[in-house]
Amino acid sequence: MSDARHPLPRAILAPAAAAVLFLALPLLGLAATAPWSSLAREATRPEVLDALWLSVRCSAAAAALAFALGLPLALWLASGRSAARTAARILVALPMVMPPVVAGLALLRAYGRSGIAGGPLEAVLGAALPFTTAGVVVAETYVALPFFVLAAEAAVRGVDARLEDAARTLGASPWRVLATVTIPLAAPGIAAGVLVAWARAIGEFGATITFAGSFAGTTRTMPLAVYSALESSTEGAVVLSLLLVGVSAAVLFALRRRWFPSR
Repeated sequence: MSDARHPLPRAILAPAAAAVLFLALPLLGLAATAPWSSLAREATRPEVLDALWLSVRCSAAAAALAFALGLPLALWLASGRSAARTAARILVALPMVMPPVVAGLALLRAYGRSGIAGGPLEAVLGAALPFTTAGVVVAETYVALPFFVLAAEAAVRGVDARLEDAARTLGASPWRVLATVTIPLAAPGIAAGVLVAWARAIGEFGATITFAGSFAGTTRTMPLAVYSALESSTEGAVVLSLLLVGVSAAVLFALRRRWFPSR
């Protein structure tokens, strides 16, 4: 069976090829200028390994927080239509289109020492959030949460409502329907949302540097290390960039069956 849905005019091919080339050239530029002979040495420098380990820890924590906070919200958003849900959905999507630096400044105004919630939080936690590792997790969660919520909501909406109705007809409580029908059937989409949230968190730069700063071993994640390396070692920046590209490619490969289904 042919993969083509219908024949296209040949004139489409030239701009389509131009788009592919436009997207591929930056990656080819990285690959062409990478110090392949010293790649292993550059990638295993202590500061690189520190940034990588910090990125893994913080992004994993951010993905876990996005799941814990986002799943109840996604379930509520998918459960019906209302003005409140529309307003909440707009609020959820806002960090996706907000400039990252603005997101970082907004976090400072909310959770900084002089922010509207920063003082009470510092009294409870015993320390301020900005410019700490915990601040990195907060910044990454803020930008990653929308990706999880929207993916999880779409997955829940995709569950056949007739199966949920059948469970209710058989006497299942709302919690039982949720635990035995809705979430299991939506699980692949929810898992994809966690993976996308993690990938977004590990690549976060603007909100992190604004809210948490760039301190080696504490807040300097991989994207911040790339920026820092540009000032001293272009080769190091290219190596770090290749590592992040590899992470992104691995995420897309893991999601290939969901996002790029074969016909």
